[in-house]
Amino acid sequence: MGINFRKETFRDDFTFRNSPEHVRRFPFPFHEDSYMYAVNIEPHVPGPEGSVLENLIDVDEHYVSEMEDRALVLAEDPLRCQSLPHMTLAGWDLLELLMTEQAKGYPEHFSLTRDGDNWHWINRPLGIDQKFVFGDLSTLPYGPMEYITRQSQGDFCILDQRDGNLWMDAGIVTTQADWSLDFDIGMNFFEWHAPVPLAHEKGVFTRALKFLLNIQQGKPARRLNWTMTINPRLDTSPENYHKWGPDRTTVTPENVGQKVHLRVELQSFWRLPRSNALVFPIRCYLIKMDELVTSKKWARRLHRVLRDLPEELATYKGLTRYRPTVLEWLSKYDDGATTSPGFGPD
Repeated sequence: MGINFRKETFRDDFTFRNSPEHVRRFPFPFHEDSYMYAVNIEPHVPGPEGSVLENLIDVDEHYVSEMEDRALVLAEDPLRCQSLPHMTLAGWDLLELLMTEQAKGYPEHFSLTRDGDNWHWINRPLGIDQKFVFGDLSTLPYGPMEYITRQSQGDFCILDQRDGNLWMDAGIVTTQADWSLDFDIGMNFFEWHAPVPLAHEKGVFTRALKFLLNIQQGKPARRLNWTMTINPRLDTSPENYHKWGPDRTTVTPENVGQKVHLRVELQSFWRLPRSNALVFPIRCYLIKMDELVTSKKWARRLHRVLRDLPEELATYKGLTRYRPTVLEWLSKYDDGATTSPGFGPD
């Protein structure tokens, strides 16, 4: 059965919403009633049917609208997509990975046929039918990384591995939580994570880098990260802070349910076969508070996580201004009952 793609917006009139089925598959990021940074990395293997982990590259009801929003961002700011000259081979690796996974997971929407280096890609939701020669830049309208990531949900960073470190040397970033590819391009793992509080002192990034350097081809890994966003805006980049930053001042007790969104990133890490680079897809999922509280467990747990969140983390995530209002709103859904372990709703 095919996906019913929604027609919606992530800017201006903000018509985005989740269907009831999509609410149930939302990747809620808290397995207990408190939160602290940790090396929460696990093997990226297929998960339960119907979940965001059923396929290793997830395509959902927001796909077409997200791709339309990406095209708008790139038209406004082409520097959201950059690739240093030595990363072209890694771009072809990524093209192969995404085409293969999308065609395997959603054959009713995508197909890929290969005859040696002569490839034929069909993307039915976006109306694309492309024949090209793998490895030949002249046969695609964009470079390989940009071509396929204009057709794939989430952001993508391609990390070159050298000198015992990872370097952000290519990527497309249009749905980020307040960081800039243009600023971070060419930085190493510790440099681009420098602003994160508390985690460095706890050795989180040292352990994470050691793990990532040893990821093997065919054995991807994943983790969840989270923040909150006012309005269902995908593009919360520093470059556009003047557009979304003032939204934080607009939260009232009356509009929390519609305006405030939990923003979860499903981050995965894949070793690429030809270039030996590491690709880091960052898939963003949004859910408004009115949708989230349809799960009693999630409502209780989010209230407790936000209530007890260390002040440094609340400040880093930009929650300080509106957290008291959200906590007061969520408190009416917290009856003090014990929550069951794990991420899923009861």
